[in-house]
Amino acid sequence: MIGFLIFPDFQLLDVAGPVAVFEVARRRVPALPAIRVLAGRAGPVRSSSGAEMLAASLSSVDGLSTLIVAGGEGVAAAARCPATLAFVRTMAGRGARLASVCNGAYVLAEAGLLEGRRATTHWSLTTDFIARFPKVRMMPDQIFTRDGPVWTSAGISAGIDLALAMVAEDAGEDVARTTARQLVLYHRRSGGQSQFSSLLELKSPNGRFAALLSWVREHLHLHLTVEELSARAGMSSRHFTRAFVSEVGTTPSKAVERLRSEVARERVQSSNEPIERIAQAVGFRDPERMRRAFIRVFGQPPQALRRTARGG
Repeated sequence: MIGFLIFPDFQLLDVAGPVAVFEVARRRVPALPAIRVLAGRAGPVRSSSGAEMLAASLSSVDGLSTLIVAGGEGVAAAARCPATLAFVRTMAGRGARLASVCNGAYVLAEAGLLEGRRATTHWSLTTDFIARFPKVRMMPDQIFTRDGPVWTSAGISAGIDLALAMVAEDAGEDVARTTARQLVLYHRRSGGQSQFSSLLELKSPNGRFAALLSWVREHLHLHLTVEELSARAGMSSRHFTRAFVSEVGTTPSKAVERLRSEVARERVQSSNEPIERIAQAVGFRDPERMRRAFIRVFGQPPQALRRTARGG
């Protein structure tokens, strides 16, 4: 059985999206686990939108193979609830596959289940999450992560990507692909794809590194090392890297890669310029290196994005 743990003021799409994935997959493979919505108290549970879901009590669970914790405005209270944390730890002790959507990762972290593991959450919560749970290996720019039996996903719609990856693990890639097609999804994003979709997302809230990032974007053709960037910021390499990750939400090298990828994508989609020339112009040098970066950031190689743009 696949259980979804909800609480008052949960985010509706955190549950409805993944539930739809598993529902459609079960039509193709009826042997896949059934779905049940769970809460601390049985009955209707109100989401932050006002819509309600009918939940079974935690004590009614038997044979749970996967537990997915929703996120939402009410997650802070859920992460402080002893009964909720005890339930999550019990499921972990029984060998259940555990997952969270968006800030549902706070519940797993409070339960001590993310220490030493890779995890992600909504990009806007990265700074707070790192400060509160320094032993968690935060991966702030990924759609979802998997570390052993524990999965976490980024904000809201990323729960759909996580659920599709679980379907692929349980029933095979063909079933996951068919499920995505049935849900009218363009493609299933890989876990390593970046959460961010624009250059503006890289600017830290207090603007500390905004000027540096603007300079980087204008000098992508240069060999941009951490030492070069830290010197321009007037900081030691170690302090610069730590401050950059805390405020921007990703490492300096990944930020440079994303900026190069964004600029390269514009040229790939809007021109017939050779891929090799674009790779040189934006600092990737090697077309293969740019191809790998595109797959990490956009989930597709440059040639596929160009074909899609032309087809559109």
